[in-house]
Amino acid sequence: MSLSFKKTYTFAVVSTTYITIFSTALVVILSFLFSAFSWQFCLAFSVSVALFSFFVLQYRVEHFIYKRVKKIYDDVSLLDSTTLSSQSITTDMATLTREVKKFATDKKIEIENLKVREEYRREFMGNVSHELKTPLFTVQGYLSTLLDGAIKDKELRVKYVERAEKGVERLIYIVEDLDMISKLEMGQLNLEKSNFNIIELIQNVFDLLEMKADNKNIILMFDRKYSKPINVFADQEKIQQVLTNLITNSIKYGKENGTTEVAIEDLVENKIIVRVKDNGEGIEQQYIPRLFERFFRVDKSGSRSEGGSGLGLSIVKHIIEGHNEKIYVESEFSKGSEFSFTLEKAE
Repeated sequence: MSLSFKKTYTFAVVSTTYITIFSTALVVILSFLFSAFSWQFCLAFSVSVALFSFFVLQYRVEHFIYKRVKKIYDDVSLLDSTTLSSQSITTDMATLTREVKKFATDKKIEIENLKVREEYRREFMGNVSHELKTPLFTVQGYLSTLLDGAIKDKELRVKYVERAEKGVERLIYIVEDLDMISKLEMGQLNLEKSNFNIIELIQNVFDLLEMKADNKNIILMFDRKYSKPINVFADQEKIQQVLTNLITNSIKYGKENGTTEVAIEDLVENKIIVRVKDNGEGIEQQYIPRLFERFFRVDKSGSRSEGGSGLGLSIVKHIIEGHNEKIYVESEFSKGSEFSFTLEKAE
C-alpha cells in the first residue's frame, strides 16, 4: 500500500488510536480492580477494538463525505454527480478539494469554449448571409427588370444578362471559397507535395494576373533577376493559390502606377522565405492581428466593390499552416504591405 493511499485514512487511524488507547486503559484498570488481569485478554481486546473502530469510522466517514460532495455537485450544477461515484471515495479533504476544483475548472473551460463557438457560429452565419445577399439581390434585380419588359430591348437585354452573369460568377466564387475554407478547417487539406521551381510558378501567376495589374498600371516584378531555379517541396497547386491570393490583394489594394514585388530569400539551411511586397494603401496596425479572420476587411465598402469573398487570406493561412510553415505580415499605413511565408527547400 503506497504512502499516498495510507494518508487518505488519517482521520480513521487517529480516531481508532484514541478509541483503542481509551478502551485498553479502561480494561487494564478494570482488570486490576477486579484482580482478573491478563495480557492475552488485553491484547485480544485491543486488536478487536482497533479493527472494529477503524472499519466503522472509515465506513461512516466515506459515506459522510460522499453525500456532502455529491450534494455540492448537484447544487452547483457544474459537475456530473456520477463522476464521483465512478471513483473510489477518499477521506483526504485536500484530495477532494483538488478534484472538485479540477472538475469545476474543466467545466468552466468547456462552457467558455461553447460560448466562443456559439459566437463564432453567429458571426459566421451573419457574414455568409451578408456576402451572399449582395450578388443574389443584384441577379434578382436584373432578372426582375428583364421580366418586367426590358427583355424586349435587345441592347438592354444583353447588358442586363451580362451583369446578372457577373453576379452569378461572384456567387460561385464565394461558394467555392466557403467550401474550401470548410474543408481546410476540418483538416481535409490532402496535400500532394512534389519538387518544383518556385520562380517559374511565380512567373506563371504574374502572367495570369497581368491584365488585372495593367488595369491599374501596376507592374508585377521580381526584386532581382534569378538566373538559377529555386526548387521547393510543397503542393504546387496550393502554393499557386497562395501566391495568386496574395498578388491579387496587392493589385486590389495597390496604388495606380504602383508595383508588386516578389522576393525569394534563404532563411535557414532547408528553408526559404517568399516575400510579396506592394506600395499600396497599407494597413493600420490595429487591423493587422485580424487580417486572417474569415470575412474580415479593413475597408469593407472598397473591398466589396473590388469583388472577392473575404476568405482569401484565411485560406492562405490554412494552406501555409497545412504545410507546417509560417506566414507573416508587415505593413505601414499609406506606404504599403509585405506578406511573407516560408517553404521547405527541395532536397
